[in-house]
Formats: sequence, C-alpha cells, structure tokens
Amino acid sequence: MAKRRKILIAGAGIGGLTVAGLLLQAGHDVDVFEQAPELGEVGAGIQVSANATRVLRQLGVLERLEAVSVHPLRTEFRLHDTGEVISQIILGDEHEAKFGAPYMQIYRPDILRILEERVRELSPSAIHLDQALESYSEDAGGVTLRFTDGTTARGDILIGCDGIKSVVRSQMHGPEPANYTGNVAWRVMVPAENLPPDFQPPIFVNWMGPEKHMVVYWVCGGKLLNFVGCVERPAWKEEGWTVKAPWEDLKADFASFHRDVQTMIDAADRDNCYCWALNNRPRLDYWSTTRVTLLGDSAHPTLPYMAQGAVMAIEDSAVLMRALDAVDDIADALKAYEHARIDRTARIVDESTEHASLFHFESHQEFRDAFAKKDPDSDRARWLYNYDPLSVPLEAVDA
Repeated sequence: MAKRRKILIAGAGIGGLTVAGLLLQAGHDVDVFEQAPELGEVGAGIQVSANATRVLRQLGVLERLEAVSVHPLRTEFRLHDTGEVISQIILGDEHEAKFGAPYMQIYRPDILRILEERVRELSPSAIHLDQALESYSEDAGGVTLRFTDGTTARGDILIGCDGIKSVVRSQMHGPEPANYTGNVAWRVMVPAENLPPDFQPPIFVNWMGPEKHMVVYWVCGGKLLNFVGCVERPAWKEEGWTVKAPWEDLKADFASFHRDVQTMIDAADRDNCYCWALNNRPRLDYWSTTRVTLLGDSAHPTLPYMAQGAVMAIEDSAVLMRALDAVDDIADALKAYEHARIDRTARIVDESTEHASLFHFESHQEFRDAFAKKDPDSDRARWLYNYDPLSVPLEAVDA
C-alpha cells in the first residue's frame, strides 16, 4: 500500500459513501462532509449491474443489499400501446454466470443506509452532517475546506462527490449552467398491495412510445414497484429531485399507453408524484488538480437511459482507491485514476443521451427497425458489463 493519507470527501451520496468505505478498508483516514442535516433520499430505485456489484462485494455489503433487492430475470423493450416485446436482454442467473456478479434492482434509501452503516462500522466518526462546502484551497502541504458555517477541515486530498451542482467542480472549472435536455422524468413508487396479484414478474420493462417512455421495475424485495416516466417537455423550468407535480399531469402524459401502465398510474400515491428536469453537462478535459479530484455526477452527470449513473460512481470509487493504493505521489495517482476512467464514462454518457431518441420513435415500425439493427444484449456484454474496476489496468500518466 502507498502512504496512508488523510482524505476529505465532499458529499455522502452513493459515490461518496462507496469511496469512503473502500478507502477506509484500504487503511486511509477518511472524513465525509455532507451538506444535509441527515442522510436520506426521496424514494426511488436504481439498477446495479455486475460491473458495480463486484465492487459492492469487495466492500462487504453485497449480502446485505441482496436481502432487500430484486434480481430481475430480463429487460423487456415493449411498444407503448400494444405491449409487443421487440427486444430483450437476459439478466438473472445468466448475467451473474457470465459476468461474475449479480444484477440488482435496489431501493435508493436501502443502498444509502447500508453504505452508511458500512462506513460507520469502519470509522464511527467519519461522516459529518450539516457541513455545506463553500470553497477549498490547495497548497504544497495539503488542501483546506471552508464550510458555509465558518468551520474548516484540512487533509491531503479532496474528492468532490457533490453531484451535478458540485461546488468542487465549479471551483475547479468555473461556474457553468446545467444543460437542460428538454426531457423531464416522472418518479413514482407503487406499493405491491395496491396492484393486482402477480401484476408483473421480476423483470425490468421499458415501455417506449412517441416522445416519451417509461421504465418499470421492482425494488425493496418486491414490495415496491418503481417507475420513471421520461417525457419531452422543452418548456419545463423547475429544477431539483423533489419537485412534486400533479398526478393528473402524469396521467395525461401517459394516456395513450397500455392498460398495464394505466393500472400502475392509477395505483400510485397521488400526493407523492415527482417530476424533475433531466440535465447534463459538457465533458470535462480533466477531473483532477494536484490534490483534488471529482467522482460520480460531479465529473460525468448522465441521463438515466442506460441505468449506469450510480454504477459509474461505484466504478470510479474502486479505480480511485486502487490508484491511491498503487501510486505514492498524490498528483500522479489522481491522474492515473482520471486517465483510466474519463473515456469510459464519456462513452456511457454519450450513449445514454443517444438512447433518448431510440426510445421515442413515432411509429411501431421505427422501433422494430431500430432494434433489429442492434443486439443490445451482446453489445452491452462486449464492453459495459464485462468491465471490472477492481482489475482494469492503471497506467502511469505524464503530468
């Protein structure tokens, strides 16, 4: 192992907590600073494929997550009104056998809770709440954080895990507005008891239609059905993950969709429908300075169309941990991490953006033709799920 470092992390989301746990396991001294007064998340689901669950196994949390997650059998791409399945990706046991780790659908509050528990097991005092980062400064001996309450913290390295509105990114690259993509996403959880018995097997379904699509899957051990409905809406102005919107608008947006979609919408909690703008940012030329680097959405915010946002943050965490373990010089280690990650994450971001049009054709035949030209199962196997952040090469990079 390289020298033990004092590592400061801004943000206690999935990326921040994952990298904190891995770095603590590797023997570093870690402090995580979170602006919220308590750790929590409005209910939502995430999907975690083998390229990330192998990292969660390394962290020692996979069994706990499996106890509260769902292993989907497959992904189905369906036409919005007829329900015709035009393509599928096999998951379940085949995914685990092929890639060495499971594909899991997880309730976001569950994974945050389990990651927090793991970090506190490794270091009970590592997480500091109600600490909003205002700025940082680097010098030859370390990096100093300044918080909005006037307090400071000092360490050897700062990792910015503070999301699409990252303070760390903004100071490193200058302020830049988020790019609104013209799409919004509805987010609703439906309790299983509100639905007919055996309503949907443990699969992931993508209902695709003109100018909109909806993804649906089980989380929380099958107790909750998570759906996210993406709609082209260029005039939307609201920002944030917790913007409530009228159920009637959700119903109207998907009025042309299959009766199964109507059943889900009718069973939703009408007082807890959320709608948020889908934003991204341009690719960065670099993520790191001498003692500061970016991770997860602060480095590469993405659209949700490949279910790889949280996965990329988990991958980043493993590669950064390995770089700091293998390379003594801090700046060289951060550059090695960035070099190993920047092209892969850019490819995922770009392909996720392209999927917006793939899921929004006007006619049934356009969908059939588009999916006939590609084999999403083999394509993703070739480069996406096969990736192992615990063993990918780390190359020396000239500063």
